[in-house]
Amino acid sequence: MLHTGRARALAKLARMQETASAVGAADEEFGHSRPDDDPPWMQYYDTAQHAGDTGHALWDTAVRGHFYAEARDRLASAVTGHGDEFARARAISQTKLASLVMAVGDPTEAAMLGSLALDWAGTVKSRRAADDLRDLHRFALVHDNVTEVAELRHRIGTAVVG
Repeated sequence: MLHTGRARALAKLARMQETASAVGAADEEFGHSRPDDDPPWMQYYDTAQHAGDTGHALWDTAVRGHFYAEARDRLASAVTGHGDEFARARAISQTKLASLVMAVGDPTEAAMLGSLALDWAGTVKSRRAADDLRDLHRFALVHDNVTEVAELRHRIGTAVVG
């Protein structure tokens, strides 16, 4: 978990190779984990959480043209791995996945992913979730001529004020 925090910080600083190394270290340490020995405050950190945290770190590199496939795969794994008890985490990872695809991939696919994230988010009360939706709204602006993207942007505008 600490390695993923470091990876996320390095990614924000646009230190691509160091981010990848920190993600690798996180993967290595996670491979040695023994969940039955985890303290109660660490029990949430499962495979889905690890995929989401490392995917979020790589997201910052992917929108700059590095490690796109790896970031996408990890975020998608987090989305499918989070159960209903972690609906907020699932929605946040889905939103980041939609933003990544909107920024670098197919805007129509991104609109579908974003729409699903909004369905899962319901009423947005989390500041982090709202900020991520605003980012998706911003990335979608350049594709506003695509009907599905325009509809997504409208839905985000309705769900998140400001």
